[in-house]
Amino acid sequence: MSECTHDCGSCSSNCSERTEKQSFIEQPHAKSKIKKVIGVISGKGGVGKSLVTGMMSVLMSREGKKTAIMDADITGPSIPKMFGLNERAISVEDGILPVKTAGGIGVMSINLLLENPTDPVIWRGPVIAGVVKQFWTDVIWDDVDYMFVDMPPGTGDVPLTVFQSIPLDGVIIVTSPQDLVSMVVAKAVTMARVMEIPILGFVENMSYVECPDCGKKIMIYGESHIEETAKEYGVPLLGRIPVAPEITAACDSGTIEGFNGNWLEKAVEAVKSLG
Repeated sequence: MSECTHDCGSCSSNCSERTEKQSFIEQPHAKSKIKKVIGVISGKGGVGKSLVTGMMSVLMSREGKKTAIMDADITGPSIPKMFGLNERAISVEDGILPVKTAGGIGVMSINLLLENPTDPVIWRGPVIAGVVKQFWTDVIWDDVDYMFVDMPPGTGDVPLTVFQSIPLDGVIIVTSPQDLVSMVVAKAVTMARVMEIPILGFVENMSYVECPDCGKKIMIYGESHIEETAKEYGVPLLGRIPVAPEITAACDSGTIEGFNGNWLEKAVEAVKSLG
């Protein structure tokens, strides 16, 4: 055992004397060119995290930016169906190529690698976390301005792996009216802050239903408290997405790239502010 020089920057040992924080950031594929990475997270499942990921990638693409999606929700991948992707990802000599949507958005998801996309992924956490790392290190993400990472819900192995392994420039926290009264939002905010990842803001999904006749907003899940919650945590409110049949139809038919709606204008500006 060599004598300690007290230079933690050149030492790999994890001893009690270590004063420098150890980095677990993985390098992307040598041929990847990724400018900004934004995680889309939630404290619980079923709030529309994948929807926000898809919509944000489409909106940034409409801004003339090259966008991509890493679907890190390995056990619940829904991004390929949302974009109407049926072909499998192609392996080349030195990596894997993401599948391109009709609008040119690069996508990598476990469903693009499985023989049958309906097969369940029955893997333990460490294996799933390893696959997510490979989506970053083995996939050739060519010339991406903004990559959106669709994170699995919660604060377990895979979200922790993404936070530690991928250099996130910020996160968007997705929530819904019925989940704001619980500690779920607090968990998502706290995890991001503990991991020192900037929070770009909240997006509330399933916020209301708009009457087709008079335009009145009907709070079917009860009165929203998103503005008070945003103020409590000092986090901007980036948008409120309604329950709308046209959104559901676009996702089910694989035509999310054709959606219309200005609900996420502030979210787009927040992402653009990253540079």
